[in-house]
Amino acid sequence: CSRLDPARRARAERKMAAPTSEGSPALEPGAAPYGNFPNYSRFHPPQGRVSLLPGGLLRSLFPAAARPLLGLDVGCNSGELSVALYRHLLGLQESEGSLDQPAAGKDLNLLCCDIDPVLIERAQQCSPFPASISFANLDIMDPSAREPFLSSYLGRFGRSTFDIGFCMSVTMWIHLNHGDSGLLEFLSFLSSLCQYLLIEPQPWKCYRAAARRLRKLGRNDFDHFRSLAINGDMAARITQILTKDCAMELVCCFGSTSWDRSLLLFKSNGSNHEGRESSEQEQ
Repeated sequence: CSRLDPARRARAERKMAAPTSEGSPALEPGAAPYGNFPNYSRFHPPQGRVSLLPGGLLRSLFPAAARPLLGLDVGCNSGELSVALYRHLLGLQESEGSLDQPAAGKDLNLLCCDIDPVLIERAQQCSPFPASISFANLDIMDPSAREPFLSSYLGRFGRSTFDIGFCMSVTMWIHLNHGDSGLLEFLSFLSSLCQYLLIEPQPWKCYRAAARRLRKLGRNDFDHFRSLAINGDMAARITQILTKDCAMELVCCFGSTSWDRSLLLFKSNGSNHEGRESSEQEQ
């Protein structure tokens, strides 16, 4: 990232920013208990996801919706994938930034949040689209924090929901840290807040690998790992939850990444989204 001076970049990359108790040592990167790995995009490059998505996706999903469209990226890490998604969805080349595309924000505004403040600081420093991609430190599982913050953001656009949400390799960390009930609450919340939801669930083998990494470092298991009743084929289980319990329908599976994670697109069947879209088009 060209906007971080070398010394500051080095400090940011060395620092493991998982929420820890005050005065406790920084965690080994392999133990990142919230998935907040400091160099995540190096071992799962953004292109591995965006290459699976068709060009013109936003135009096909929202042919007549009012602009700008609003997107929410939950668990954005340091923002590399968020920016890659933004470029891909708007058809921008890698060399194009905000100075080259001053009107980009008229088509899509993207709010990206993560639990890790250091990763968010890095994302803010590096963003090529500061006017239309916002990065915020937020624990999405804390209702007292998320609800006023998200309502305030949406209110700037006269909106109550997002057009599209992104949840890329986040569900496992919610599940491990908040249990079955936390995963259900998280999916219910996202489905109520987004008309479309693009989700990349981690397979069950990733749960075992995450627990194994903690044990290798001499740390305890995740509190909920051994008691999770929602397990097995996680893409199928999450699809079942979203379609049976959250009034969404599976629109498309865009295939799997080279690291065996499916990209699933869901659409809300909720009348609140349809009514909002209709009222906006009438304005």
